[in-house]
Amino acid sequence: QVHLVESGGGLVQSGGSLRVACAASGHTFATYDMGWFRQAPGNEREFVAAISWRGGSTNYADSVKGRFTISRDNAKNIGYLQMNSLQPEDTAVYYCATRYSSGTYVYTNNNDYNYWGQGTQVTVSS
Repeated sequence: QVHLVESGGGLVQSGGSLRVACAASGHTFATYDMGWFRQAPGNEREFVAAISWRGGSTNYADSVKGRFTISRDNAKNIGYLQMNSLQPEDTAVYYCATRYSSGTYVYTNNNDYNYWGQGTQVTVSS
């Protein structure tokens, strides 16, 4: 059974940094692409960043480019999202998700991902 468990969320002041992690089990993580999505109250879940199975390809939402960095450690079955220069509009529940890799293309749509974690809250105060 596949499990994805996010951690590292919390409260941070505007301009601060956080790193959230996604621990994977129950599947061969190294053969799965990984994505991070977020959902703020009243909003739909939106794409944040994604990384291919080997880490060679990444994709970012325009709103986080230059501030967020996605990475992964396949030996440890963990993925990360480093978030710098956080702003109040980044406040949301952050979810990691995985999908079996089909190559180097990195998917950005919710519906393309098969497995999801329970989410971790990130709150940025102004």
